[in-house]
Order: sequence, then C-alpha cells, then structure tokens
Amino acid sequence: MADVRRHNQGNGTDSPVATGQGGKLAANIMHFARVLRAAGLPVGPAKVLHAIEAVDTVGLANRKDFYWALHAVLVNRRDQRELFDQAFHIFWRNPQLLAKLNALILPTITVEQEDKESSRDMLRRLAEALRRDVTQDWDPEGDAEEVAPEFDMTMTWSDQEVLSGMDFEKMSAAEIAEAKRAISRMRLPVMTVPTRRLRTDPRGARIDMRASLRAALRSGGAAIPLNFRKPRRRRPPLVMLCDISGSMSHYSRMLLHFMHVLSNDRDRVFSFVFGTRLTNITRYLRYRDVDEALAKVGGAVEDWSGGTRIGQSLHEFNRRWGRRVLAQGAVVLLITDGLDRDGGDGLAGEIDRLHKSCRRLIWLNPLLRYDQYEPKSLGARAILPNVDDVRSVHNLASLAELTAVLSSLDNRRSQSVKSMLEKVA
Repeated sequence: MADVRRHNQGNGTDSPVATGQGGKLAANIMHFARVLRAAGLPVGPAKVLHAIEAVDTVGLANRKDFYWALHAVLVNRRDQRELFDQAFHIFWRNPQLLAKLNALILPTITVEQEDKESSRDMLRRLAEALRRDVTQDWDPEGDAEEVAPEFDMTMTWSDQEVLSGMDFEKMSAAEIAEAKRAISRMRLPVMTVPTRRLRTDPRGARIDMRASLRAALRSGGAAIPLNFRKPRRRRPPLVMLCDISGSMSHYSRMLLHFMHVLSNDRDRVFSFVFGTRLTNITRYLRYRDVDEALAKVGGAVEDWSGGTRIGQSLHEFNRRWGRRVLAQGAVVLLITDGLDRDGGDGLAGEIDRLHKSCRRLIWLNPLLRYDQYEPKSLGARAILPNVDDVRSVHNLASLAELTAVLSSLDNRRSQSVKSMLEKVA
C-alpha cells in the first residue's frame, strides 16, 4: 500500500496506467477494491476496470482528483461515503492514520453518541477487511522493510447468544453474513384463525342439517343421524410494508432477508417497500434463491436510501392494493422509524384507514432499541394511536420475538402502545 505521490514521482507521468508504467498502481487499485468489497461495498471487476480508467483520465498530479475519481466509480449510495473515505485515507496513507488507529483501539465516550458509534462500527468493519489475507500476500513497492499496519481487533465471530443481541447497524461483514444465515433458518409457527366457512366435524357445535337429512334418506327415514360441523380455520394473510429510506438503510436490507423467509414459509404473504413511492415486490420475494430474489428487488425499486413519504405511500397502498390484499382479516407489519419528509401530512387519515381494514396492525420501529425513545416526530405521533402493537426490530432477538407474536395474535392493544401514548399525552 503505497502513497499516491510516490507512484507519481516514481513514474514521472500523469497517466501511468495508460503508458504501461502503472502496473503497481493498477494492482493497488485492485487490492483497494478488494478491501472495499470485504468491508461490505458492492465492488465488482467491472468497477475495478472503470476505476483504473478514471485514474488514467484524471492523472495523479492532485490527490484530491485521485480521491474523487475513485469515489465517483466505487460509491453509488450515500451510506457508503464514510466507509469509502476511511478506507481511502488508511489504504493510501493519510498522515492522520495514527490518530484514526488510536481512536479505533482506544475509543472514548463522548456526548455525540450516534455519529461516533456509527463511525467506530465502520472502522471496525474496515479493519476486519484490512486484516484479511488478501491484503497481506502482496508487496506493491517491493520494500520488505515497510510493514502494513496491524489491527489488534476483537474477533468478529460471535456465538449465537452474542450475535442475537447485536444491533444490525454495529455488525461487521462476517457477522452480517452469519445473521443472514440465521434469518434463513427462521420459521414462522403455524397460526390459524376461524373463517366463516364451515367443515364437517363430529365434535362440532353446530348441526349440519343438509348432511343429516341426506343420511336420513339413505337409512329410509327410520332414524335421523345428526351430523355436526365447525368453522374452518386458515392462516390469515400477512402484509409487510417496509421503509427503505436513508434513515432505515442499515436495517431494511436485513429485513428484506426476513421478508424473503416469510414469503417462502407460508402462502398469502404480500410485500411492499416504500421511500418516496410504493413498490410491490411480492412476486420477486417468491424466488427460492435469496440472492436472485434481492437482485430482482434491486432492479425494480428506484428510491433506495432516499427520502420518506409515509402518508403518500400509504395512500397509494390503500387506494390500489387495500381491497386486494387486506381481505379475510390480514395482519399488517409496518416497518418504519416514523420519520416522514412531509411532516406527517395526511398520514393520520391513511394509517387510520389501514388500521380499520386489517385484523391487526403491528408497527416495527428500530428506534425502540433506545430505552429513552419517545415518539416526538410528527410521523410517529400520527402512527402511534392507530396501531395495536409496537416493537423494536434491530437484531436477531427482536425478529425471534416477532415470530412468537405472529404465531399467537392477541387482538387487544399491547401495553407498550398504551405506555407510549401516556408519554405523548
């Protein structure tokens, strides 16, 4: 891992890749892309080639131009910027590397909690990527005396108990992969509800007059054997509405794996995602292979990690899909943090209509991972009075609790909603 300036001085040209003298630079860019991929960024061979072309175009005279050339090719979402920035300055030898390593090894507690914790989590994931053998089996400068920095980090492999309680946002790349495997093994216990249709049952409470008269005719009318029936039971439809805005980006991708498991575990499951618009992804999640399913979803959804219009999205759902998917007492999971770009405009009426159209409305909010959370945003205040239950959905343990709730639905409003309403009042 050599400094960009050393490449520029050693080659004596602004375009080392184009003149054939940039073999070391091309190798460095390739290994830098591997580090980003190991840290969780979607960097493939095509992006590596484009990155080399971009560096060939801008040259190496200016470090800032080199930074933004790689940034333009390798970063395509807002949540990837900080990880790329940290990786760039560590890999290409920022003079402040020592300060970053000290902050990584000896973290301090400050008042600004959320931003600092997010930065440390990204550095942890990046350190894990830099520790891999892929960055240790090559020496681009041929200098045996120069040793890459070593990161003495805690092991990223966790047992099931530690992993189940870890926040999705704080997981390393290896822990995220293990969490995805754990989600794929989840199964929703069979929960059935009575319907209006009846079926024959010898222990039923209602007499089946038609079947009884038919039996009497077969016996000649001397006796009338009574036949009984009871309501037929069936699993209610499950509807999932997942927020994929920027504030939910750390959780929505893991929750899509959970939605895929539910879609393949039972029938009549309908899945929707929304940011600034509503997208029906039901048929894509029915693919058995999760990678193929999520690839189809990624191609169909256009508003990843953007703003949130909860009221407008629910209005479109109620108008276009409500009558189709909310029949027969559907259970609705609304997955959002309640942060609405429109300030909750029209949300109260739409969430009330949704609540009246389904059997049970459960609000899954990752912000409930904070013990002192209060619904202060206008969107959260509009949602809370119209839900039957509110739960956190930020780790594997919360997903396991959710499956238990869905397996034994209680039509009464939960105590958590009542206590939160008292705080608002």
